[in-house]
Amino acid sequence: MKRSDKLPKKNTQLKKESMSSIKKRASLIFDILVNEFPNASTALDHSNPFELLVATILSAQCTDERVNKVTPLLFKTFKTPNALANGNLGDIKSLLKSVNFFNNKAINIKKMANQLLDDFNGEVPADRDKLTSLAGVGRKTANVVLGQSFNIPGITVDTHVNRLSNRLGFTKNKDAVKAEMDLINIWDDSIWTDFSTVLILHGRASCTARKTSCETCCISDLCPSKNIA
Repeated sequence: MKRSDKLPKKNTQLKKESMSSIKKRASLIFDILVNEFPNASTALDHSNPFELLVATILSAQCTDERVNKVTPLLFKTFKTPNALANGNLGDIKSLLKSVNFFNNKAINIKKMANQLLDDFNGEVPADRDKLTSLAGVGRKTANVVLGQSFNIPGITVDTHVNRLSNRLGFTKNKDAVKAEMDLINIWDDSIWTDFSTVLILHGRASCTARKTSCETCCISDLCPSKNIA
């Protein structure tokens, strides 16, 4: 989930479209992408909500691949919120040193673990407001955890989802929270989590920040930015 991905410039060539048309097009795009990426889920390796929460915090401005290389030993060393909360900060930093901004992230996950113990009996809360009260947790991280661990609908607006949503004409906002609010009005809540996931996968595989592949894209016929994104 790198933040280095650049969003497309505002496309002045896009025609105005009614909300009903956008919703219908979004539904068609979702169906195509689900078929393209069946059984899609988060790329972050985890075995429980606590591990997913930690991994998602670590993934900010860092690739999932890099996070997956450090979390096995991290989770083996600190298996529970209690273990992480009482762990030596220097040891935590040492395990995370190959992750971008590992110093701040180590401080955040240790503080987050303490908050879980103090405020939530050591359990990851299945509530967006409670999740975002934790150190290092914003709406994006909260929505990942809610959707993947608790099956609670949430739209994860990372750089891929934001970039593709702009190109697909679902939003004109580059701010993640504002873009999320636009998507909430377009997508049915039953597909929030899965649509976010398949857009991320499509953004990595085809519609990248550096180059679009409109000629081979499975949803190009439904994309208003085809060949001009």
